[in-house]
Order: sequence, then structure tokens, then C-alpha cells
Amino acid sequence: MKKGILPPPIVQDGDPVLRNIATPVKVADFNTSELNTILEQMKLALDKESDGVAIAAPQIGVPLRIFIVSRKAFAIEDHNEGEPSVITQKLPEKDMICINPEIIKLSQKKVKVPEGCLSVRWLYGNTRRSEKATIRAYDENGKPFTYGGSGLIAQIFQHETDHLNGTLFIDHATEIEELTEEEITAIKSKNAS
Repeated sequence: MKKGILPPPIVQDGDPVLRNIATPVKVADFNTSELNTILEQMKLALDKESDGVAIAAPQIGVPLRIFIVSRKAFAIEDHNEGEPSVITQKLPEKDMICINPEIIKLSQKKVKVPEGCLSVRWLYGNTRRSEKATIRAYDENGKPFTYGGSGLIAQIFQHETDHLNGTLFIDHATEIEELTEEEITAIKSKNAS
């Protein structure tokens, strides 16, 4: 966190901004101080949450089609039953900024995955997500890119795109339960060993 700059609060379920369809960022807004400030605020809010792997602009009260995937999401290990854990992708140097993202491809194969949300604290449940997802988006400089991911990255693309469309994971999750921060830490420790 930058010294002296406080992260904005993360908007919680019940705030109308989370239920509205976010507005696309205009081409003229790329490389402006306003957009850069929004991106910095999103990063600050995400960085203060130890369990956060991504954040959408509506989660800080900004109704724009932007999400950020934390670079640490790319280093989270995939645990396949009976197989050793492997890091599936190289850790990038910085967070992935996705402006005006569109999911352009989803695998037909869906998987049941545990999911939570920084805007629906401390509820967790199981969702069915496509195993693979490809997005097309713009980076912070307005340069277009396409990125395909599987596992957690595919799940994040779908979860964050839901945010931009006014949907929360609890709208389609099953087996929703409330867990404390301590219980989450214990689960993560168990999964890491």
C-alpha cells in the first residue's frame, strides 16, 4: 500500500451498484488521471484483502466495466486428486487489468468449484463454472489483448464478469455457508499441506 493513501471500502451486498450493469470505459478515458486513480483505488482495495484474488470496479462503488486479477492468482496451485501440486502458470510481474472485458469463449465442460466474494463477506458456496474461459479486454493503456485461462483464472474471469453484469455468486451458488476468517485460514493451510 502506498504511504498515506487509504484503500476505499469494499461495497457489500445490498448496495445497488452491485446489481446494476456497469458502463463501458470510453476510449477518450484511457490514459487519464481519472482512470488511473480508479485503477489505483481498485489495487489498494484488493491488496488489503489477504484472501482476495480479483476485484471489479463496482466493488469499490465505481460502475465501470473494469476488473483486476491479482498477480498472486496466477501462482495458486491446482490440487488434483492423487496428483502432486503444480504451479500451472508463471507468476506475472503485475496484476492483470481488464477494461471492457468480454468473455469470448467458454468450455462446454463445467466444474463445481468453491467460491466466495469480497462483497459478500464471509459467505461461501459451490458454483458451476466453465473449466476454461477466454476473454478479450483492454489494458490500462488501451491496448487490446486476449487471454485464455483454466481453473482458478477461468473461474475469476466468469466471477468478475458476473459483477459487471450485476450478478453475485450467491445468485447461483449452492450449499452456501458462513465461515469465519479463522476457518478460511485453516482450510487454506490444510489445502496447502
